[in-house]
Amino acid sequence: MGVISRKLASRLGKLKKLRGELRRQAVVDFSKVPRDLQGKVTLDTPGYDPLHAAYIAAQNFTGFFMEEVTKFPEFDSYWKIYGPAQKEYMPSDPPISPLTRSFFTTWAFFDLPAGKSRETIGTCLLDVADLLEMDDFMVETIRQFQDSRMGIYEHCGVAEGRWRLRELVTDKEFCGFNSSGYRGKKGELWYVRLCPPLLNLVDYHVAVTTPYVLIGTTTADWTAYLNKNLLGSAEPQKALHDYMKFGKAAKSRRADRSWSEFVFQAYHHHQNDAIFLAGLPDVKGSRPNAE
Repeated sequence: MGVISRKLASRLGKLKKLRGELRRQAVVDFSKVPRDLQGKVTLDTPGYDPLHAAYIAAQNFTGFFMEEVTKFPEFDSYWKIYGPAQKEYMPSDPPISPLTRSFFTTWAFFDLPAGKSRETIGTCLLDVADLLEMDDFMVETIRQFQDSRMGIYEHCGVAEGRWRLRELVTDKEFCGFNSSGYRGKKGELWYVRLCPPLLNLVDYHVAVTTPYVLIGTTTADWTAYLNKNLLGSAEPQKALHDYMKFGKAAKSRRADRSWSEFVFQAYHHHQNDAIFLAGLPDVKGSRPNAE
């Protein structure tokens, strides 16, 4: 438990009313989505995919938690980063902002480290889960959310209603459901956040962010870029995880907005289920909106 979590746990122990409200909210609500988590769900199923629904519930609760607890002074270091980022990028949807709410909030909740212990909203929530007597399924969902990150994947086609993605550098392959409904095509590059199955109830991943489709660049371009940023690492897979989650500042252990800035500068165009980005982070002239 980090410094922020310890202070928060002490505070919540005294604030019974707030603790009670957080407990009440901390339950996964499947009242409006299919209940059969083991049923076969395809992209054509009406309503919500059940795995996606679980992550939506967790994201909504984390947002409620964030709004309630960041009023406290122990989160001042968090607001120094979050506040300016929210103002600058105005997370919404194109054309207002290329940073979608799903992209920005998952970064703000699970990737933005604050304080000496580099705690996120997600780690703080997990640290006080017992105190809040949270639903076990909710805790596991938030844990998986916290462990997730954005990644760059090559589209390997669609089979039985599910896309197959191969992550660059690691070559790991994933079968999944895309919450935006965008099917894409073989050979495309996606910058997206995948979240894994929960409690072995399904056998696929879900993309919880609208896919950013990388255009005007190749698999070789992005593989070379990523490998360049992993040079000298004794644990390449961990280094890739940290770089994709925390950006350029992963090694220096500072807060970082480099991936958000890339999305902002690389925006090319959009449609209702996908956003298209052009260029590379280290080639200024390749990004349409680079200053």
